[in-house]
Amino acid sequence: MNRLRQGKLYPSKSLSWICSFSTLLWFCLPKGQYNSNSLSSVRYMSTSTSAVAIEKQMVPENEVQQVELHTGAEELHGGIILDMSTSTSAVAIEKQMVAENEVQQVELLTGVEDLHGGIILDMNKAMDSEAFASSLRASMSPWKQQGKRAVWIKVPTELVNLVEPAVKEGFRYHHAEPDYLMLVNWISNSTNTLPQNASHRVGIGAFVVNDKREVLVVQEKNGRFKGTGVWKFPTGVVNEGEDIYMAAIREVKEETGIDTEFVEILAFRQSHKSFFTKSDLFFVCMLRPHSFDIQKQDTEIDAAQWMSLEDYAAQPFIQKHSVFSSVAQVCITKLEKDYAGFSPVPTITSSGKTSYLYFNSGDLNQL
Repeated sequence: MNRLRQGKLYPSKSLSWICSFSTLLWFCLPKGQYNSNSLSSVRYMSTSTSAVAIEKQMVPENEVQQVELHTGAEELHGGIILDMSTSTSAVAIEKQMVAENEVQQVELLTGVEDLHGGIILDMNKAMDSEAFASSLRASMSPWKQQGKRAVWIKVPTELVNLVEPAVKEGFRYHHAEPDYLMLVNWISNSTNTLPQNASHRVGIGAFVVNDKREVLVVQEKNGRFKGTGVWKFPTGVVNEGEDIYMAAIREVKEETGIDTEFVEILAFRQSHKSFFTKSDLFFVCMLRPHSFDIQKQDTEIDAAQWMSLEDYAAQPFIQKHSVFSSVAQVCITKLEKDYAGFSPVPTITSSGKTSYLYFNSGDLNQL
């Protein structure tokens, strides 16, 4: 403690600081803030003392990063008065620093840029739902600043817990496959130009005719023709990644056991809302048989046989429905007149893949 002797001020021997009267630092502690953490005495600090030394003495070394610089008012004698009633409490400072640290620890999501100015996230690692929501929210801002138009999130079945937080952040379902769900969010201020999910299902009907003008027909165990006695062409749906002509050959083999060679697409029909809300494209394909012994598929086909084309076309059901009668007439015309269909001609796409262009190759070769 400082002692007052004969009107003079002397420093105590135990005081380690060198005092100077050039500057005074005053602390004003309001009632309730005087505790073990408050200053226990007024100390005189020399202006020559370094800020580092003062900081280290006032704050433990492990709390240096939490030091808040206080501001005060100059008094008339060259000193500073700190009114601690206006300073932020230690608890508030700690909460603010914890919040800032949490923000800094949020991991930004990384994705692959698509060809249309979007980002594709392939979520192939397990992630907590709340952590994913925080990362997604933090990642959206830089993507918007970068001018990204849309964000796609591919969520595999085993990470279904990520769907709900994504939906809450504005994402919607785009399409689903057996092993994943695709979500999308248009984040641009421009007009939404996102493509819709696949709009059509593609099917084939196989007109398989032999040299006797007999066509291969079946009766189905399931579907709309079950139990009707109607004889129809073998039909089926084109698989993903399968060419139309290959689908026709495969369906005939699966339903009847007959090996065939693809000839032409004779006609095609488009209908809407045929499969849930999807449209349907149906291609009538002509094939030439390479075998004739029928071995029907027991799970789907009730009966299969060779039938004269005229008997097929004369069925009451075929005559009643214009789409079926029109197809039958096209098939008859193909056999009796010079009717040109569309043959698959292999081509190479710009990316180097093999693709098939269907056109009237017979007439084209004559040009």
